[in-house]
Amino acid sequence: MRFGLLGPLAVWTDDGGLVPVPGLKVRALLADLLVHEGRPVPADRLVDDLWGDAPPGNPMGALSAKVSQLRRVLEDAEPGARALVESRPAGYLLAAATEQVDARRFRSLVERARGAVEPKERAALLAEALGRWRGPALADFRDEEFTRAAVARLEELRLTALEEHAEVRLELGEHGVLAGELGGAVEEHPLRERLRAAHMRALYRAGRQNEALESFERYRVLLADELGLDPGSELAELQRAVLRQDPGLGGPAAAPPPRPRSNLPVPPTELIGRDGAVREIRARIGTDRLVTLTGPGGVGKTRLAIETAAGLADAFGDGVWMAELAGLERSTVPDLAEVVTAILDIRDAPGAPAAALDRLAAALGARRLLLVLDNCEHVVEQAAELAVGCCAGCPACACWRRAGSRSACRARSCGPSRRWTCRAAATTRPRRARSGCSPSGRGRRRGASGWTGTPQGRSGSCAAGWTASRSPSNSPRPGCGPSESRASSNGSTTGSGCCRPGTAAPRPGSARSPR
Repeated sequence: MRFGLLGPLAVWTDDGGLVPVPGLKVRALLADLLVHEGRPVPADRLVDDLWGDAPPGNPMGALSAKVSQLRRVLEDAEPGARALVESRPAGYLLAAATEQVDARRFRSLVERARGAVEPKERAALLAEALGRWRGPALADFRDEEFTRAAVARLEELRLTALEEHAEVRLELGEHGVLAGELGGAVEEHPLRERLRAAHMRALYRAGRQNEALESFERYRVLLADELGLDPGSELAELQRAVLRQDPGLGGPAAAPPPRPRSNLPVPPTELIGRDGAVREIRARIGTDRLVTLTGPGGVGKTRLAIETAAGLADAFGDGVWMAELAGLERSTVPDLAEVVTAILDIRDAPGAPAAALDRLAAALGARRLLLVLDNCEHVVEQAAELAVGCCAGCPACACWRRAGSRSACRARSCGPSRRWTCRAAATTRPRRARSGCSPSGRGRRRGASGWTGTPQGRSGSCAAGWTASRSPSNSPRPGCGPSESRASSNGSTTGSGCCRPGTAAPRPGSARSPR
């Protein structure tokens, strides 16, 4: 059985069921026994509390009847609970443990909070204690003479706990929330100087200096009108500190909101029939920093790229990001490093390199992320330069690699200690066979457009990366990065490869492999 004083008088069973207590005198008897917290209450005192100046003809008999009714209510709600109401020579008492009465549990939590060392622990205990309040203490009996002292004690302890909770939350940097939450409490208790001081600090730290000063001025005028007094020295000193913007009032900065970890668009429908391709590309990203997705226009490379990247958000601590380059004009293309810098919300720092690509590489040096560059064929030169720069300067950054034209062969391999050889494209038509890249220099035939290949050694990098690009189907596909996947017209992906720095691009239609 549990009893509630922190709000209207209430009784619950151990499983949380509410127990109705009929009769005003029976409820008053229960409240009187509860506020005495297990101490015996003399019978004549109970008679005075229940009937005041109009006692019944047989006061002791009437009191005994009310005690019997209370015991019956408790017994009906929970067998054996009638024994909680005990009769002693000194009077009647309610034998409830501390955990059974919310007011006593509240005091216990506050005492534990005051003994806690860590601010977070104090804040949690005080929050739990204050959360037990359901309204004004003994709201239905607060005007009775026998409850006034207990109600005053509980209300004072609640306000003190509220002030202590506000101060510890200020230590934790929660001033933004407190500035709004404490406003109502200050209006309800305008003469609580400690509470107003906490509110003023919260307002100041939240950037609302004028409101903090206005709060002090309202308190000064109210105190002078009501009591003819001036604010205390501590609050007056706080007002002067606010006026001079004392750095000591700053406190710890509020915790910044969590940074977004992706800007990938949310597809309107589910991707169907590409599970194998998604698994293959993700497997390549687990071992290679650079993966290229190529294929005829309209085959679904972008959609496949989004689906694959979306499932890798948890694998990259700094997220998965997409740079959509289709909207850039070939003739007026900006610096792609600036485009990526804006997408990643990288700000200029003092002493940062002047070149945009160098600034980007410096900013990404400590990050682990996956960067998807989409639709790169019309800015292939700039995209190749960006991929090489990112791979060279960011060991934990996954980069893009484009294989949509001859000029892409000038891009360099980004994986450390990796050697590659390059084979020529056999045809410019999408469904004819091509030879690929392999460590031995011997070409392998593939039945779909694109380049394929195998690295001679594995990269030691700690991150994998992949980008999707859209390219015309009649372009040769020389590789220039650690891994390449081809999206064919039937949705399959194959191969990996890279061009060795300095290897010339093959002429379309040539099937002979360089030796």
